[in-house]
Amino acid sequence: MEGFKSLVVILLSSVLVNNYVLARFLGICPFLGVSKKLDQAAGMGISVTAVMLLATLVTWPIQHFILDPFELGYLQTIVFILVIASLVQMLEVILKKFSPALHRGLGVYLPLITTNCAVLGVAINNITDGYNFVESLVSSLGCGLGFLLAMVLFSGMRSRIDETEVPKNFRGVAITLIAASFLSLAFMGLAEIVNNLIG
Repeated sequence: MEGFKSLVVILLSSVLVNNYVLARFLGICPFLGVSKKLDQAAGMGISVTAVMLLATLVTWPIQHFILDPFELGYLQTIVFILVIASLVQMLEVILKKFSPALHRGLGVYLPLITTNCAVLGVAINNITDGYNFVESLVSSLGCGLGFLLAMVLFSGMRSRIDETEVPKNFRGVAITLIAASFLSLAFMGLAEIVNNLIG
């Protein structure tokens, strides 16, 4: 039961408290660039979640069974980047062959995931936080769901902004960054709520 509770804590804190976009400020490029429409935001969020899970499935064993035993930890970042890029390419080939419709829907977003620093950040932080394999997978799932939640919420905010008369000096990037900061503040307020629920 204690193990299950710790997994729930990891999941909730990854989604709400330590949200990679809104609290750690990783993955900002797709957050700002692909959040104009809800379907694009959701597609990007789902794709990033899948790649985060796949990356953790591959990078955790590489770290613990190859890099650490052979004292090659200094190659971690390079190896993880290569693994993530390979996974994204492999995922693109598989989707193109077995699900052309899904590939067309996500095809635009897949190359962006390779350069998404949130995916690399999750893989590295799972190692540095000392998570075991199951905890790493739960953390990656939570981080992916947190990314998806941030994308969908921000997409809704941006659609409301587009329907509103914004003062001339705040139009464009300025109002987008202001809205992102308000969303980030809202997530920071969730930290105490989650602590009370878990505690």
